[in-house]
Amino acid sequence: MTRVALITGGQQGIGLGIAEALVAEGFHVALASQAAPDSPEVQSALARLGGNAHYFRHDLREAGNIAALVDTAEAALGPVTTLVSNAGVPARVRGDMLAIRPDDFDFVMNINLRGAFFLAQEVARRMEATGSEHYRSFVFITSVSAAMVSVERAEYCISKAAASMMADLFAVRLAPSGIGVFELRPGIIATRMTEGVRDTYTARIRDGLVPAQRWGEPADIGMVAAAVATGRMAFATGAVIPVDGGLSIPRL
Repeated sequence: MTRVALITGGQQGIGLGIAEALVAEGFHVALASQAAPDSPEVQSALARLGGNAHYFRHDLREAGNIAALVDTAEAALGPVTTLVSNAGVPARVRGDMLAIRPDDFDFVMNINLRGAFFLAQEVARRMEATGSEHYRSFVFITSVSAAMVSVERAEYCISKAAASMMADLFAVRLAPSGIGVFELRPGIIATRMTEGVRDTYTARIRDGLVPAQRWGEPADIGMVAAAVATGRMAFATGAVIPVDGGLSIPRL
């Protein structure tokens, strides 16, 4: 039986970095996002990943389509053995949290939290029902913003803090079935999401914001994701792993 990873947002950024690391470990990967299958980013990702990668279009806001997504992916590749819950969106507008509008708040929550929860629920049910000869795992990609406050993007921070609790809940619920659950908290990572603040953060990193004195790369997240997905940290289920170059370490 093949090890199969379903990766939301796997066509770009951190998700693609994780997909590359898992393919290198022998996984087949199912990439899922709302991007069109013929879009340049999807086609580029599939070309980079090779024949072990497939793409499935899915909008996390559409909870009613989750079962169909997993059905289609499993029909093509086999049962999912690892779910990488990675897809997420930033705040639509950075600014005063006292000015956040309900529709902007809901947009972030529906993708970063609600959609992520119900997809994880569906995969967990199937894992428990079918069993597997392979180690099985969930990898929730949250953010240092789960614990570090940014008042100009409050809804994003709230969504990631709630996703951190979601990871804890799944870890406790699935531990008796031998299914590992891990939360990875990326710091300042060079992706399309951070392009708009690149100059600002480059200056702050140079001034000491990140002890490692560099931007993180998607491959940094991929290496850690591969370690937990392959079972090399199985007894550490429930672990929260910062992947941030020391950014979140409290300092005087």
